[in-house]
Amino acid sequence: MFGFIAIGVLVLLVILWVAGYNKLIKFRNWVEESWAQIDVQLKRRYDLIPNLVETVKGYASHEKETLTKVVELRNQMGDSNMNRQDQMEVNDQLSGALKNLFALREAYPDLKANQNFAMLQEELTQTENKIAYSRQLYNNTVMKYNTKIQSIPTNILASIHGFGKRDMLEANKEERKNVEVKF
Repeated sequence: MFGFIAIGVLVLLVILWVAGYNKLIKFRNWVEESWAQIDVQLKRRYDLIPNLVETVKGYASHEKETLTKVVELRNQMGDSNMNRQDQMEVNDQLSGALKNLFALREAYPDLKANQNFAMLQEELTQTENKIAYSRQLYNNTVMKYNTKIQSIPTNILASIHGFGKRDMLEANKEERKNVEVKF
C-alpha cells in the first residue's frame, strides 16, 4: 500500500514539474514574441526613414544637421550586434530626431503641402504608435514572466532550469523631456 502511495506522489510531482516547466517555457516565448513585435515595427520605421529624408532634403537642404542625425541613428539601428537595451536607447534618440524633423514642416510651407512628406509622416506616426504599443505589450509580458519565475513553486523550477529575470524597457531621461524646437 505504501509503495502505491509513494509511486502516486512521485507521478504527481513529475506531472507538476512538467506542467510548471511548460508554463515557464510559454511565458518565456511570450516575452520573445512581444520583443519580435517591437523589432518588426523598428524595421518598418528603418525602411521608411530614407524615403522621408530624401523628401525633406529637397525642401530643407540647409537643415543638414537634423537630416544627418536621423540618418546616423537609423544606421545605428541596423547594427545587429546591439543588445535590446542599447537598441531601445538608439530608438529613443531616433524618435526625438524624427520629432525635430517633423517640426520642420511648419517652417517650410512647400514641404507641408508635399503629398509624399504627408504620407510618409503619417506612416511614421502610425509606426511610432505601434512601437509604443509594442513596448507596452513587451513590458506587460516581461512583468508576467518575472512574476512567474519569482513565485513559489515555479521559482524553484526557474532557478534549476536557468530561467532568468528580464529587464523592462524604460523611457530614458531624454524621452521624458519636452522636445525643444528652435529655428
